[in-house]
Amino acid sequence: MEYILIFISAIFVNNIVLSQFLGICPFLGVSKKIDTALGMSAAVAFVLTLSTIVTFLIQKYVLDAFGLEYLQTITFILVIAALVQMVEIILKKVSPSLYQALGVFLPLITTNCCVLGVAILVIQKDYDLLTGVVYAFSTALGFGLALTIFAGIREQLSMVNIPKGLQGTPITLITAGLLAMAFMGFSGVVKI
Repeated sequence: MEYILIFISAIFVNNIVLSQFLGICPFLGVSKKIDTALGMSAAVAFVLTLSTIVTFLIQKYVLDAFGLEYLQTITFILVIAALVQMVEIILKKVSPSLYQALGVFLPLITTNCCVLGVAILVIQKDYDLLTGVVYAFSTALGFGLALTIFAGIREQLSMVNIPKGLQGTPITLITAGLLAMAFMGFSGVVKI
């Protein structure tokens, strides 16, 4: 039951982008097309889940064991950067079109604060490895859901007549705010 609550909470109630405001850069930058949003969601899900496993193990068996907790942030950043490079190499070989579509945003996963934020939150919340993985994967699904919905809305907005003063960034930020308010409706579903 605990895993189901974490799953629902991470996706809907405490959505990493819409509630905790982590990962805003790719949320705004890669959300112009649904295909690109889905690709970025998959890449973030892979990196987020894998980095949580690796950083958890490093934290428990290296940093905590040797009293090096103060190196947590820099260690986690290095691990995430290495994993993103690995994903970039794999995508270049497996799906060149997705690699081209993601463009500059793929290396930006390295600086995507939701990846680092989740790795640190798993340690701060004192989750065990399985709970941490469930939380990380659920958070990645929530990120992907928000990104894909937002991309769909932005595709629809590109086909309508928007007043000149609201075109571009203003309507994007207004839409993101409305989407965040819509997700606030889930706040009574799960009590954590």
